[in-house]
Amino acid sequence: MHPIVRLIRAILSLALRVFFRRVELEGLARVPLDGPVIFVLNHPNGLIDPVFLLCLAPRPVSYIGKSTLFSMPVIGYLVRAFNTLPVQRKQDRATGVDNSATFARARELLSGGGSLGIFPEGISHNEPKLQKLKTGAARIALGTGLEGLRIVPAGLYYSDKAIFRSEALVLFGAPIEVETVALGDDGEAPRDAVRALTDRIEAGLGEVTLQADAHEALALVDRAARILAAGDATEPRLGDAVALRQRLVAGYDRLRVEAPEEVAALVDRLRDYEAEAGALGLGVDHAESEALSAGVIVRVGLGSLAALVALAPVALIGTVVHYPAYRGIGALATRLSKGDDDLVATIKILGALLLFPLSWILAGVAAAWAGAGLVTALAVALLLPLTGLGALRFWERLERLAAGARLAWVWLTRRSVLERLASERRAIYDGILELAARLGEV
Repeated sequence: MHPIVRLIRAILSLALRVFFRRVELEGLARVPLDGPVIFVLNHPNGLIDPVFLLCLAPRPVSYIGKSTLFSMPVIGYLVRAFNTLPVQRKQDRATGVDNSATFARARELLSGGGSLGIFPEGISHNEPKLQKLKTGAARIALGTGLEGLRIVPAGLYYSDKAIFRSEALVLFGAPIEVETVALGDDGEAPRDAVRALTDRIEAGLGEVTLQADAHEALALVDRAARILAAGDATEPRLGDAVALRQRLVAGYDRLRVEAPEEVAALVDRLRDYEAEAGALGLGVDHAESEALSAGVIVRVGLGSLAALVALAPVALIGTVVHYPAYRGIGALATRLSKGDDDLVATIKILGALLLFPLSWILAGVAAAWAGAGLVTALAVALLLPLTGLGALRFWERLERLAAGARLAWVWLTRRSVLERLASERRAIYDGILELAARLGEV
């Protein structure tokens, strides 16, 4: 790998780890470490989606990407640096489409034992379920005629894809063995074989993605899952969280038909509980009254305050330096995305990669202009990223302390209300399990 590509990969990997509070990879043991492999992925989050495999996959991956990316500033350089193969799309061209050269290069790469990443939906989108798959992945796979070629479905899941410090999961599914077929004179596989393999790809992606008929269903399932997870001592793995939501979606779809009145009553009860807890500044995962005491509140509070005091000097510098760029990036993302959530994270990360280094350089220049020596000015510019991380830790700790303070205040002043809320949450929990038990879903 070229040193510049290695450096870009390291920077993008760091950007992912900063933007997302938690990044997890599930099913890595299913990924073949050698031999030809095609990764097929869902596409919910713009140019962020391909970065996960580029930076975190256990083997190098080249992508097939839309040809319009190659003419974009910065993006064009990046896609070329990572050996992306351009594909023409009908919606991007006024004249005819010819991808024969791209398909030939893809087959050559796979014949050499390489791996290829494809988004078979063909577009990034905000829909709650997979869009109809294009046949390109199946055509390339069958057109190679390679023995041992495997297709690995990779599902991308974001807890809130447009929000800074949300969570992201890459879930690798079971490999799909590609059987060789007789090719036509044009080097293409028969249509029925292409269709059959595309259907298998769609089924494989369905197993590793979270889908529903509507966004409202996904939101409801997420709320139910948080109720079921409330009170757990440890944060569940994202793979387990997605698996639970998949089961809840399947159960919800059936119960809406088989027991609509009971489902509606439970949804209303959940809504009322969330509204009352929210009015007190509490989340659905608040601690129960029995788990709290004056000693616990004082001990946790003092520990958090001590950590905040220790971080405060660094956080103050980091906030002053980075906050203007942070606000500017947010405004830029809102303006340029025009309401498309699948573009927001892309714009935010690209903006951060541009504006934060600019902030560090300007601070170093300002230090030099104020009379500091060159060495001091360089040290200022190089150390400022650490102050940014310190500021991030500070504000996240402060947010947790504020949430804890709200809970402590309710416990001190309205303990009976807290106990009633906890009891209602347990009743909703039992109601979800009771409905799910009918179907064997949870």
